[in-house]
Amino acid sequence: MALAAARGKLIAVIGDEDTCIGFVLGGVGEMNKNRNANFMVVDKNTSIGEIEETFRSYLKRDDIGIILINQNVAEMIRHVIDSHDLPIPSVLEIPSKDSPYDPSKDSILRRAKGMFAAEDFR
Repeated sequence: MALAAARGKLIAVIGDEDTCIGFVLGGVGEMNKNRNANFMVVDKNTSIGEIEETFRSYLKRDDIGIILINQNVAEMIRHVIDSHDLPIPSVLEIPSKDSPYDPSKDSILRRAKGMFAAEDFR
């Protein structure tokens, strides 16, 4: 059983259409009692302000335990992601069909690496 499922928390998704459809078809899509979805499809017409607003709203929701975000979308709101320092919801950057994952751009991964000394990895 997944950690999020064990505690009754949802996984939120912010990404391109293919990413969101894949996760929704996999059973991730939900609507809360206020009819707010836990996913956001980002396309060329989506403003950075809308992405920031959705990301911040997911951070405030107590029913969300993990936020998955396409890395190319995360780059658009990097300052907001970097300011999030709580363990829950966890923020995971994932690749999209058109943009491969680049570990050097993942601020969460950089933060995690900073917690360990180089000799810990030998």
